[in-house]
Amino acid sequence: MADVAHLPGLFEQIWLVAGLRWRILRNNMKNKNRVWDVIGVVISSVVGIVFVAGIAILVFVGTVAFLNDRHEARFGLLFWGFFLWWQVLPIFVAGFSPSFSFRSLLRFPLKFSAFYSIGLAYGLADSAALASLVWLVTMVVAAMVTRISVAPAMILASALFVVVNVTLERLIGSWLEKILAKRKAREIFLALFVLFIVGVQFIGPAIQKYGKSPRPDLAKIVRYARPSPPSLAGELIAGAAAGDSATAGIGAAGLAGYAVLLGGLLFFRYRDQFRGEELSETVAPARAAAKSVVPVRDAAGPELRLLPVTVAAVLGKEFRYLFRNGFVATALFFPPMLVLLFSMQFGGAHPTTKHAISPDLFFPGMMAYLTLILMAPSFNSFAYEGRGMQTYFMLPVRFRDILIAKNLVTLAILTGEIASCVALLKWRVGLPPSPIFFATICALIFAVTGQLTIANWSSLKFPKKMEFGKMQGNRQSGMAVLVAFGSQLVFATTCGLVLFVGRIGNNPWLPMEIFLCLAAAAVAGYIAALDPLTKLAEEKKESILDALMK
Repeated sequence: MADVAHLPGLFEQIWLVAGLRWRILRNNMKNKNRVWDVIGVVISSVVGIVFVAGIAILVFVGTVAFLNDRHEARFGLLFWGFFLWWQVLPIFVAGFSPSFSFRSLLRFPLKFSAFYSIGLAYGLADSAALASLVWLVTMVVAAMVTRISVAPAMILASALFVVVNVTLERLIGSWLEKILAKRKAREIFLALFVLFIVGVQFIGPAIQKYGKSPRPDLAKIVRYARPSPPSLAGELIAGAAAGDSATAGIGAAGLAGYAVLLGGLLFFRYRDQFRGEELSETVAPARAAAKSVVPVRDAAGPELRLLPVTVAAVLGKEFRYLFRNGFVATALFFPPMLVLLFSMQFGGAHPTTKHAISPDLFFPGMMAYLTLILMAPSFNSFAYEGRGMQTYFMLPVRFRDILIAKNLVTLAILTGEIASCVALLKWRVGLPPSPIFFATICALIFAVTGQLTIANWSSLKFPKKMEFGKMQGNRQSGMAVLVAFGSQLVFATTCGLVLFVGRIGNNPWLPMEIFLCLAAAAVAGYIAALDPLTKLAEEKKESILDALMK
């Protein structure tokens, strides 16, 4: 068999894996829901492309200005921006980046060199990496147009900089994958990370309010940052432009040393994965404890016994899911913290900005912001059901009861968050006059009820599976994101126009009266849509189960 079987070469193995991934994507495109998901992601990416193009124009102008004004030393600042973008952005968009496990490649007879090369190539496919590559190419083109003598050094610095960033990003990602293999570790890491990010936002307002902002010593910062890859890339270009071969050589040698060091560390990390490192959360076998059968009403709790049995059961299950998912449960603390932050910056008796925002505008704006961030999960409300979704179709229950239970959970969360934020706003900024306050509350009833109807339709039309305690690949469906954005834009525009009419009119209570009529219409529409949505669930049963159970 050794004489008959021929193992493909390195490039042939990489080509075969790329072809396999393309066939999987092409087969997935035959699924209608997958097609809509891809279309939604493509449409959402247009904004990112426009952003990258705008930054590329600024990079081109900045490169030309640096070269014409003989300020080549400032290129280090550009490289620092690219470096932070490349390494930090993937952490923020981990849930929206493509999900792919390299250990799945080990089922194929790959050489280690092919496995290592594919891992590096995947680092270039990240959105942050692609944007940085566009900006680096823009710098090279600007150097060729402005001063061709600097172009070789620019190309060398950019190439070494790309190698360093790719290896560093893949090394950090690989170690994080190992450290965060356990769900509890992932939840603790995410909670600490987000709390740190939010806590940093309070430093500026606190310094502006309670003390003078210290002036940073730029000389010390530059001196301490010289051994870093961005500063070395800047020194390479500055030395080449000034004809200082020693400075340029130090920059090139430093970048090459970083590339070799990080590449070696990544080699050992990938070698452990290639040898079959197992990162599993499988629970050790144990004798299952006997559980007594409890009636549904008793299991739901005394506070839910007034509801129908189906609604109470699903509602109790949803609250258990909520506190089981550490990511979502932690996110419930962020709205009050953000309200406190914004009130320190833009409202109150001593705002950090020069012009404070009056409660007449600040209160409706914050309520709209809370609705924006708290309503988003409702547009994919079956995300965490998984294989349990088939239970809904097997049991003799009406789907309208399931939708009502899920919407009640959303309403409970919104009510608690809005109540806490109103209390914070009353303490920090003060409440607006009664007409605006009650008009805003009525506007919330109208916007939330109307969005729940659309969210129920989106959850059945564009379902997307998500998993507890997971960041990588846990993103919403592309079309669900577009539907949520579109509906929130429409409702926000409508509410803003009604409030504007009240400000220019003579009747301050007119917006509340209008919102009461709109809220009544939204509630009637919500009730009328429950039966058609039940029929839609039966019609889309196969596609829903296929999307959530795979």
